[in-house]
Amino acid sequence: MTDINRKLSTHEYLQLIGVPELPPFTSPFDPGYDPNTLASHLEQSSHLMASIKISMACWQIANEAATRRKIAAARSHNVPTVTGGGPFEVAVAQGRLEAYLDLCADLGITRIECGEGFTELSLKPRTIVKLAHERGLEVQYEMGKKHEGPFTEESLDEAITRGHSWLDAGAVQLVVEARESAKGVGAFGSDGSLNTANADRFVEEFGLTTTVFEAPNKPSQFAFLEHFGQHVQLCNVRLEELLRVEIFRRGLHSDAFAIPKLRPAHPQCEMIPIGAYRAQDSSD
Repeated sequence: MTDINRKLSTHEYLQLIGVPELPPFTSPFDPGYDPNTLASHLEQSSHLMASIKISMACWQIANEAATRRKIAAARSHNVPTVTGGGPFEVAVAQGRLEAYLDLCADLGITRIECGEGFTELSLKPRTIVKLAHERGLEVQYEMGKKHEGPFTEESLDEAITRGHSWLDAGAVQLVVEARESAKGVGAFGSDGSLNTANADRFVEEFGLTTTVFEAPNKPSQFAFLEHFGQHVQLCNVRLEELLRVEIFRRGLHSDAFAIPKLRPAHPQCEMIPIGAYRAQDSSD
């Protein structure tokens, strides 16, 4: 007979219904929220965050004390912080890369994103990565142009070649551009549909561990998860959309439950005693 007075945590319940335990695969985006809002999202969802991108160039004009509070809050939850590629491109174009890197390091940023989305780089990847590493900064590289439409066969080949050169130079991840619209850019057509062949090409070249796809809205987020399954890495997800992405990833969203690669495995008929879960939790 079931003990109606037995207490059950959400973690235990998810195990009972077959939801797998997953490491964080999503890097949400702070578009410029106040420090308290960001801190609240971290309290709620930091265990789901692979990293957090700090607001385009917004952090450069916000009150610096507030920006430092945000970065400190992320650090207190062991969530790496990343600056966007736009500020990097502006810094290089203005001849102030080293000053930019000094600033990021002093603020306590974990990683910078490099790219050529709207400028052309004259510096070699090894030079840039070396300067970043000297300041204790990691590097990721964003593949794709912001204003030249979806990937063509030629631009896709060029992006992949650049990706390999940045990895060889010491970058830790590669990000596939999608801007804020996920329409007419990168792997997305003008109607917002995902070009799965282009997306597959990146994964075939670099793997799911190294490739991160920008997924700024619901259609793009769901499209990547439906196509690649639970282990695809997504970024540029707005903070308030993180939990929705993660319930879809785990097959708990109504649109995901019918998708075999996302739906939770059917639980075994024999119930595992709740106490066993408690014992496991206490030993972690």
